[in-house]
Amino acid sequence: MAADSKVEKAGKIRKPMTNRRMFFAMIFGAVFRRRSRAVMAVVSSMVGAATLFCLAAVCLVVPQQMSAEMRAYGANLIVTPNEASSAAGLSADTVSSVEKTVEAAGSAKSATYRYETVRINSAPYVLGGIDVNQVRDLNRHWVVDGKWPSEGRVLVGRDVADAMGLEIGSAIKIAYRASDNAAGASSSGTSGSAGSNATAVPNDSTTAGTTSAETQAQSTGQSSRDGRVSTDILNTDGTEFRVAGIVDTGGSEDEIVYATNDDLTKLAGERGSDVIEFSSEASADQLTQLVNRINKSSSLGVKAQQVSKITSSNTRIITMLQTLFWLVSVVVLVLTLVGVSTTMASIVSQRRNEIGLRKALGASSASVGAEFYVESALYGLLGGVVGTGIGYVFARVLCQTVFERTLSFNWLLGLASVVLSVLIAVVASIVPVRRASRIDPAIVLREE
Repeated sequence: MAADSKVEKAGKIRKPMTNRRMFFAMIFGAVFRRRSRAVMAVVSSMVGAATLFCLAAVCLVVPQQMSAEMRAYGANLIVTPNEASSAAGLSADTVSSVEKTVEAAGSAKSATYRYETVRINSAPYVLGGIDVNQVRDLNRHWVVDGKWPSEGRVLVGRDVADAMGLEIGSAIKIAYRASDNAAGASSSGTSGSAGSNATAVPNDSTTAGTTSAETQAQSTGQSSRDGRVSTDILNTDGTEFRVAGIVDTGGSEDEIVYATNDDLTKLAGERGSDVIEFSSEASADQLTQLVNRINKSSSLGVKAQQVSKITSSNTRIITMLQTLFWLVSVVVLVLTLVGVSTTMASIVSQRRNEIGLRKALGASSASVGAEFYVESALYGLLGGVVGTGIGYVFARVLCQTVFERTLSFNWLLGLASVVLSVLIAVVASIVPVRRASRIDPAIVLREE
């Protein structure tokens, strides 16, 4: 009776060994018995997952950062009045309608410009009226020595300053003459208020798209040098301004004098803007469609032009970075496959006698292969989880130090990294597992 009770008690404590329990017991036993090989497989998967996640995370941030940096070098879309409305310029309602149309295609920064021919210290120059906050936010590449224009103070282009010997704080007299601006209207065949000749559309060689002094001179039929229109000096009347700063961009901006819109209105009277510049986040194809839509719209009364130099440079740089990412990713995938495959081949070689004995006891090739596949998937899972975490840390540090941007964890990308790591580990085990399934138990036992 006592013996029976002990047997019953032992039966209650010990559960029968099922095939599933035996399967997982053998897997974990193989892992822990060969910890050095297992660590090598995990490290191979970890390095691959860390590198791929870091590259992918940075690749998602870099195009946005590069687009923002490229947009800081000027506008990629220019809008000007059509011939019918060029004399009066763009009204506030028209500017608002155009801005809504552009922003519908993507977030955009904008700035308006009004240009007039004026006399500065009795010599004709181009004076641009601007909203300082808009222009400063749009053109972050402008190098301004001193301050931006304010009431009674102007920003002078470098070429103008050199030609006139101006420095910060210098006093200049600016006078507006309707006859200087009306000449452009008569020569170009357009009628309207003075200043209609100031409208100009930049070509692709300019980065900011502002009206150049050469274009101004061409419209008046006069020659230009250093931003000054060569003509006879009549008198020295005008309103006195102070030079607040000197702008140096290496472009047509160096030939223009900038004042606030209010100062230009007091000097030359009310008139609409001549140019709207946009720095849009829309893609090149979206910008092309937007330009066509604006030009076909008769209600807006404007014409649009894409600054292809900025757009094409942006697209080319992003394409190069993405191509580099894919090339490096392919190299990392191949190295990860080789590392995991080599480790699994070594594990199969070490367990050759065990595999032969199991097959002699009736184990099928499919069961032996399944065990190795699950074992390699376990290595890939561990390496993928750890590698993804390490890759995120590297990507975050890289974005903060190089691109000065914060990087949040992308859970979808993290899941894809782990799954890809498992798949790579399984694929890398195909050749070693096939070798294991072909082991002849008779040959192995004879060797023993």
